[in-house]
Amino acid sequence: MDKHFLNPLFAPASIVAFVGHADDPGGQTSAGHTLRQAFRADRFDGTLRFLDVRTKGTLEELSQTHADLALIALAPRDVAAALEIAGRIGCSAAVVISSGIGAEQADQWRKIARREGVHLLGPNSLGFQRPLLHLNASVAGPLAKAGPLALVSQSGALTASMLDWARQNGVGFSSVASLGPHTSVDIPQVLDFLANDQATHSIIVYLEGIADARRFMSALRSASHAKPVVVLKAGRKPAGNEAAQTHSAAIVGSDDVFDAALRRAGAVRVRSFVELFSAAKCLASRYRPVGKRLAVVTNGGGPGVLAADWINEIGLDLGKLSAPAQKLLQPTLPPLASLADLIDLSEDATPAHYRAAIEAASADSQVDGVLAIFSPKPGADAAATAKALADIPRPMNKPLLSCWMGDSSVGQARTVLADATIPSFRTPEAAVGAFGNIAAFYQNQQLLQQTPPPLSALAKPDIEGARLLIESVLAERRKVLTEMESKTLLSSFHIPITRTLLARSANEAMMIATQLGFPVALKIDSPDISHKSDVEGVALNVMNGTGARDTYIEMMERVARLAPEARINGITVQKMVRARRGREIYVGMVTDQPFGPVIVFGAGGTMIELLNDRAMELPPLNQFLARRLIERSRVAETLGEWRGANAVDMEALEHVLLRVSEMVCELPELREMDINPIIVDESGAISVDARIVVDSSTQAVAGHVGNGYQHLAIMPYPARYRREWPLSGGGTYIVRPVHPNDAQMLQALVQGLSPESRWFRFVSRFHELPPSMLSRFTLIDYDREMALVAVVVDRSVAPDGTVLDTERIVGVSRYITNPDQTSCEFSLVVADEFSGKGIGSRLMESIIDVARDKGLAEIDGLVLANNPDMLKLVRRLGFSVKPFPEDPDFKLVTYML
Repeated sequence: MDKHFLNPLFAPASIVAFVGHADDPGGQTSAGHTLRQAFRADRFDGTLRFLDVRTKGTLEELSQTHADLALIALAPRDVAAALEIAGRIGCSAAVVISSGIGAEQADQWRKIARREGVHLLGPNSLGFQRPLLHLNASVAGPLAKAGPLALVSQSGALTASMLDWARQNGVGFSSVASLGPHTSVDIPQVLDFLANDQATHSIIVYLEGIADARRFMSALRSASHAKPVVVLKAGRKPAGNEAAQTHSAAIVGSDDVFDAALRRAGAVRVRSFVELFSAAKCLASRYRPVGKRLAVVTNGGGPGVLAADWINEIGLDLGKLSAPAQKLLQPTLPPLASLADLIDLSEDATPAHYRAAIEAASADSQVDGVLAIFSPKPGADAAATAKALADIPRPMNKPLLSCWMGDSSVGQARTVLADATIPSFRTPEAAVGAFGNIAAFYQNQQLLQQTPPPLSALAKPDIEGARLLIESVLAERRKVLTEMESKTLLSSFHIPITRTLLARSANEAMMIATQLGFPVALKIDSPDISHKSDVEGVALNVMNGTGARDTYIEMMERVARLAPEARINGITVQKMVRARRGREIYVGMVTDQPFGPVIVFGAGGTMIELLNDRAMELPPLNQFLARRLIERSRVAETLGEWRGANAVDMEALEHVLLRVSEMVCELPELREMDINPIIVDESGAISVDARIVVDSSTQAVAGHVGNGYQHLAIMPYPARYRREWPLSGGGTYIVRPVHPNDAQMLQALVQGLSPESRWFRFVSRFHELPPSMLSRFTLIDYDREMALVAVVVDRSVAPDGTVLDTERIVGVSRYITNPDQTSCEFSLVVADEFSGKGIGSRLMESIIDVARDKGLAEIDGLVLANNPDMLKLVRRLGFSVKPFPEDPDFKLVTYML
């Protein structure tokens, strides 16, 4: 039951092909002819049989036929019949190779496939290839060379182009899947399969659109945690939205949000066709996590300077040798060699000099990667220098990239580098860009590890009060909150605001201003005016009561003239924030289609659109994510000590972001939000103005329904399932959802199990979890699976008398939702020393409660027939126990939720 449900599609043992006959012009297609030719040429490893849906002998043939996969390359009139036949002969999967099929007909075929229990790839698909199986179930050209890359593409034309390019460049594939519009098997499902495919070392994806952001993010996060994923996306949408009611929505485009989503998923985005493959090749080398410091070893100053320029341009740092490393290396180099910035070996560089410099840079803690550049010179041996790189012992602990410039004289050298699997590039800029992708991958992996809860550890907000306020606004059939309402909402989540009072007359404005103290700011308060400054509805630095009265009168007259249809509640009065060297920041929120809410951060003030400073992150946030969000903005450079001003209170700014994240998680009605400006200095942060847009319509992430934070693209850490229980014999233990930081504790649990317990849980003799399995067990998608860990605290006393508390995982229960989305499969393991203390029962009861809470109807599992303790436990919990037809060594246990 651990096999992926797409195995019959991508790893079939037997295939039946419906391709029509050449003597039937209405049934034969060019795709069918191409498939026949492909199978003749590629010699598929399994069994293959051709069937014709239009012959009378079909029914007799069916009783003799069984297959895992049906390939259908027929005219549209015959596809439905072929799908029904495929279901009758037990096919678990089918591929419909076609083009130009509309949504209505595709939906009809999808319903037939679902009724017959068939996973359908297509229509509007070129099919797929599995080179290692000699399987070319596609019309995308000849079978690709076998290799470690997997390609998933939403464009048939680009799939064929990529395969053609790869053939000329020696690039091989483990899998190639062409997914067009309306196909039933989609990118999230294929990513799930490839994440667990041992033949796939890295994945490249060409995207044109996403139907279900939650499922896409879930699958992408899981895949990129297991192996590098590189994405090329077409169809960028320019920033700007004519209907935007806040500054944030006006300056954030969907392509910016897509960038933020990929970062959070741990994947790397590239911008060009060739960069897609170079990034994938580099990332497939599986270097350890690296920073941004790239050292450049060169025999020519010009190419080295070009590389250094591009390093600066794309936000990397030039790696420089430390003083001790320079001192050791310098005597071994030619007299004219320079180590100040670049490692310039001079024109007299020999292969030995290159090797010495690369080994020195690789050993230096101030360098994260090495780029070797070779320029053809009289007397310089390009191939011998390449051989010197190839002879460096592997694996190096840092990325090594090469750039042999020129063409006719360096062809043999490039072959040497390729044979040694050293990534080679023709220009310094391309090589630097490839290293940038490696650095970005590992930076994004840090973001991937973050699984924040919906609420931070700060003081609990008044969520109910905030919801009542939103309900009252929507009850009035309004969507835009006034400034007073917006600030009240912020206050509910403890975001500091300026004290603001509403004046409904000139005399009230004068009295309020006098009580608050001068200077004050006056602003028009209207649900119909999005930007107050557009109607001259803001007055700053009003210095006395008379000025406040006169300003009120003038502003009301001016706004009535410029916005005659606007409803006016009055004018707000607030004390001016006096921060002599404060910085103006804005924090916003927009709702993207399809990714849902996105938090935006940047430089604030009246020129926000002109500055166009935006960094963004998908909620929920924790302090690590909040800090990284701030660092990605341009205004971040001004937040430290800057031009005589003290550094701002970064913790206060991070707390504002955490509070906004809480608002976004707990208030799904939020659509847009501006907090602009936020004045931040060394003493804290305070919100001066705010504008919020809400909507009562269900704003679940596109394509997804259900309960609990469904408006978010990333499921928050489900802290609500944390419980403390008494331990039999004294003490307590905690049951909580697993977290990525639990990896080492989980490994320790497995290592400490007896051989029998390990066999009962994993049906394997391994002593510890392989790294890929360990990461898959700890970084999970809480939306489609759950793992609950039982944690005890071991207390010890250090030699200095300090009391040390150490957490230890002593049990794990988990379930994974089955492809039918209505049932799940469970597993359970408990440390031997804690057996019989009630932890196993509690973990099972807890995981059953979570599955029920998720709306699942059934939980089942496989238990070894010779595991009496587990069988006794599940019977006591009410499971039915039956023989497992596929293997008599197991019992199938089932519980209806």
